[in-house]
Amino acid sequence: MQALGSEPREEATEEEPAAESDEREGQEQPDTPGYRQAVAGWLRLGFGYERATGRSRLLVQEQRPPLQVVRAFSTDEGGALVHVHNLSGGVLGGDRCELAIEVGPGARAMLTSTGATRLYRPRAADCPALQRWQVQVGAGALLEHLPDALIPFAGARYRQEVTIALAEDAGLFWWEIVAPGRVARGECFTYEWLELLLTITSAGCPLAIERFRLEPTARPPLSLARLGPYRYCASLYVCRTGQPPQRWADLEAELAALAQELSRPGCCVWGVSRLPADGLVVRGLAQEGLTLGHQLPEFWRLARLRLYGSAVPLPRKIY
Repeated sequence: MQALGSEPREEATEEEPAAESDEREGQEQPDTPGYRQAVAGWLRLGFGYERATGRSRLLVQEQRPPLQVVRAFSTDEGGALVHVHNLSGGVLGGDRCELAIEVGPGARAMLTSTGATRLYRPRAADCPALQRWQVQVGAGALLEHLPDALIPFAGARYRQEVTIALAEDAGLFWWEIVAPGRVARGECFTYEWLELLLTITSAGCPLAIERFRLEPTARPPLSLARLGPYRYCASLYVCRTGQPPQRWADLEAELAALAQELSRPGCCVWGVSRLPADGLVVRGLAQEGLTLGHQLPEFWRLARLRLYGSAVPLPRKIY
């Protein structure tokens, strides 16, 4: 593990996350032709609330390339904004990226990417790429994860695992936008498979368990059982634990009205549904990525205004 700003250490390999046996099954050995040593990136961030200043700070920063955070920026309402960089320019075949995020009690943190997450074409000998998130949001804290789209290149094999634990009165806005590939290069659903796993819990009880997998060659994504006539998809999870059920009913009605207003069959469609408790999910499908990119923040702003009494600007990008 590498502390921010320090030099890599050879002995740090002993602290690499242990690979699960089923993920390594069938992996080629180093002498296999075309074998590339997999990269194990690691990023650990902790956020805390300072009562004296009324602001949230990035307190813990540990990283191993290709993942990197340069600094945290203060938002207008005292939160901490962090841009997560991937120094490789994207996720390569065989890469394992581990992210541990802890938002302490009362803190507010916003995470974004510096651009789209590119899932590169792997070599034949590469294992599937894996990115794993372990997230904890403390009592009275808020985490907003607002990244750019995932773009799987031709031949990509990618698995993403996200586990989020919410404490009392913890809030969460977590969105994902998935592109069909590099459309401008004629790569539309030419990746091998894409798997997104998400679990959100509160006090150990599940609020959402999502298992999303697309295999274009085996199961056509454009079938009515999957994306239908649309190419891009998006989801937004909105949670705040401890809120009364009526508040979620009212918010669902408002977001559903917005979904109806924005939906244009053949261009884009939106839908909203409540979770068993403490939240709801917004889903969108569109022919063009720009449509989702422009409309998804409207749901985020409205939900944020109703749950927290304020709407803030989208995070600015840095390069």
